[in-house]
Amino acid sequence: MHPRNRNLERYQIPALVACLPELGAYVQPSKAGEDSIDFTRPEAVKLLNRALILNDYGLDDWDFPDANLCPPVPGRADYLHHMADLLRENHFGNIPRGPELHVLDIGVGATAIYPIVGVVEYGWSFVGCDIAQESLDSVKSIIASNSLLQDLLEVRHQPDAKCILRGIISESDRFAFTMCNPPFHASAEEAAQGTMRKTRNLLGGKASNPMLNFSGVQKELIFEGGEMRFIQTLIRESQNYATNVFWFTTLVSKQSHLKALYATLKTVRPAEIKTIPMGTGNKSTRILAWTFVSKDERDTWR
Repeated sequence: MHPRNRNLERYQIPALVACLPELGAYVQPSKAGEDSIDFTRPEAVKLLNRALILNDYGLDDWDFPDANLCPPVPGRADYLHHMADLLRENHFGNIPRGPELHVLDIGVGATAIYPIVGVVEYGWSFVGCDIAQESLDSVKSIIASNSLLQDLLEVRHQPDAKCILRGIISESDRFAFTMCNPPFHASAEEAAQGTMRKTRNLLGGKASNPMLNFSGVQKELIFEGGEMRFIQTLIRESQNYATNVFWFTTLVSKQSHLKALYATLKTVRPAEIKTIPMGTGNKSTRILAWTFVSKDERDTWR
């Protein structure tokens, strides 16, 4: 985990339960005899992450529909910290802070987790876009419940399922970076199979009903062509917004996708490409980043 991550150490279960008492019903001893959470229960996972946001990030209220994906807060926070390190390279070794730095969160979802972490940790301002209006309605409710997010998080609806940046970025926008956790699956069947695999891993190989904490409405999980097609679409669209964005970035869950994605990047001829390894626990992923801004022009993005 990133060294600036607030959850670098073990969860402080007593403090989390004190912040959100409902979590206490799901606390159980681990094999080592320490307090832990039953991660096979979707309600426990959601309550744990709600408690982390309320206790560690200081929000007044944070909730979202049970049908939506429950983001693991520590892993999501790592993405922001790695982006802060990337931006520091162009700011004389200092992490840029404050609302003058604008970020576009592609697929903000119902939880606004990336903007929350970015606002609390670095004071950045965000635009969160999504194809699902109901998710944006959830984000609006979160904003209304937390004064620290007001004026620092704007939501925009993407009406076209075939577009990612088109219809979202305006001519006057200037983002330090875009970020994205793309849909993983190409079909509902593939999503169900993936959920079953995760379920068996949690239960030691035993089969079970694949609901668990792997909820998520279809638009969050599924894109025709899966993660690969989504990111390739993002790459191709990005060349049209080369002057609006410093760094385009996305998570890439499958290492095997990188070769094809590098090939797609070559067709749009960015000035630089970076791959940043990232991972928590047994899960490894990476951030793929590219920019059309030459090194000679980067002073203008400070």
